Amino acid sequence: MNHFDPPAQWLAHMRSALLLATDPSAPRGENPRVGCVIVDDSGHVVGTGFHLGAGTAHAEVVALAVAGEQAQGATAFVTVEPCRHSGRTGPCTQALIEAGVSRVVIAMLDPTEQAGGGSAELEAAGIEVFNGVLEAESSAINAEWVFAYRTGRPFVIAKTAMSLDGRVAGPGGSPLAISGPDSLKFAHACRSEVQAILVGTGTVLADDPELSIRHGATIAGEPPLRVVVGGRSVPPNARIRNDAAPTWIAGAMSPQAVLTELFSRGVRSVLIEGGPHLLQSFVDADLVDRFLWFIAPILIGEGPTALNAMEGAVGVNVQSVRMLGEDMCITAEPRRPST
Repeated sequence: MNHFDPPAQWLAHMRSALLLATDPSAPRGENPRVGCVIVDDSGHVVGTGFHLGAGTAHAEVVALAVAGEQAQGATAFVTVEPCRHSGRTGPCTQALIEAGVSRVVIAMLDPTEQAGGGSAELEAAGIEVFNGVLEAESSAINAEWVFAYRTGRPFVIAKTAMSLDGRVAGPGGSPLAISGPDSLKFAHACRSEVQAILVGTGTVLADDPELSIRHGATIAGEPPLRVVVGGRSVPPNARIRNDAAPTWIAGAMSPQAVLTELFSRGVRSVLIEGGPHLLQSFVDADLVDRFLWFIAPILIGEGPTALNAMEGAVGVNVQSVRMLGEDMCITAEPRRPST
């Protein structure tokens, strides 16, 4: 494989491929988000495609089908290394070889043992391969997918809304509107970017949430799986049991057991939405990978807090602080030893 400073045209084509990978109709799932652009010798784009989820044609195959015979001698710009294995679809490396492309430019390598290594297979077939073109951008698009592969569990985001004095509900845990409209809109956008939403039975019994995606947010494919964790019974008429989205009543399971089961179901990203007991259990187990802290400019004075006593302080690295109307949203990630 070749590593070098790519020409401006190559960067432009790879950016187009990255835009395809993040198309609104491209669902998130157990496969990476991939875009592909086929360019002929004259620099004209002759084929484009992106992956539409597990079981569907991969981005390279879609783009090659559009290009047809014009793929002969062309360059393929792909955001993730073409796979070399046969699963529910055939290997993309073989499709590129059979199409007669002369060059493949890759953003990021595929880290999986099953599908990775496609670059060597392409080079063995006489195709010129260049790697690392806008690698950071492609890695960012697939950060949760890469994390899940390396750890064997989904990437976990914990979202909570609180008052300025740290309360997440009113006295005695009574439901209370805390976040403003801009925060709600952003929160639903966050829901649309994960594959599962977790709540505890306490939240279901107190708030009867539906956990659907609203406030202008849209999603490709199925809505996130709704997961209820806890030992108390969920009423048969609870809104979380309706047909707005699939639901799994997990029962009294440990955080690690829940994530293991979700991973086996193909879930690679999870959003914890409550309540305090559930959040505490995931923090105590060091199973939260990103915090979304929504802070509203109100004082409640009495009521439950997002977290209770812990054995020691948990250090975090603040990634961003943004204003959402009158609310503040802090995005942070836990400090962990590099591995």
